[in-house]
Amino acid sequence: MDIAVVLYEGFDELDAVGPFEVFRNAEAAGADFHTRLVALDGPGSVTASHGMRVESEGALPDPGEVDLLVVPGGGWNDRNSVGAWAEYERGAIPAAVAAHHDAGATVASVCTGGMLLAKAGVFDGRPAVTHASALDDLRETDADVREERVVDDGDVLSAGGVTSGIDLALHLVEREAGAEVAESVATTMEYTRQHAAYEPGAIAGGD
Repeated sequence: MDIAVVLYEGFDELDAVGPFEVFRNAEAAGADFHTRLVALDGPGSVTASHGMRVESEGALPDPGEVDLLVVPGGGWNDRNSVGAWAEYERGAIPAAVAAHHDAGATVASVCTGGMLLAKAGVFDGRPAVTHASALDDLRETDADVREERVVDDGDVLSAGGVTSGIDLALHLVEREAGAEVAESVATTMEYTRQHAAYEPGAIAGGD
């Protein structure tokens, strides 16, 4: 599975680094994952919301070249010139999300990265969550808002605030590589997993 975590100026550090570490640990535990930190502008330093500088490994690949696209949040409520709000207004990341999803990629958001997926249209009519502070904003979109920690609707997933991204990533590891690998990663990270993801398809299927 080819995984791209998208960085942008003002992203929240843990939103991106938490899932990235989970996926890289899964690789070490035997999962067939390849995980990269990417940015629309290509390789280079990206400054996160709390001042950490993170190196993008390269540009976001073309649609069809990524199996999973992960979009972090950060800075939504600040309404600044950097962060999720700025990227929502700019529109380039939502457009990229839509293109990758149309090409068959699974897309996932952490925290207020969900607002970027909402603008991309991938939440339309589908269950989704974002950080508690942005739920009212998400309700103004066409998303079916759920107050869950992690929502898995197949090819569209979302997590609530910040640390929820670790649970989302562990859920994806379990879904794609099995429970044994996911538990190995959680043990390595000394992380206690939270309750199971909300999966409407599984509930509807009755098993």
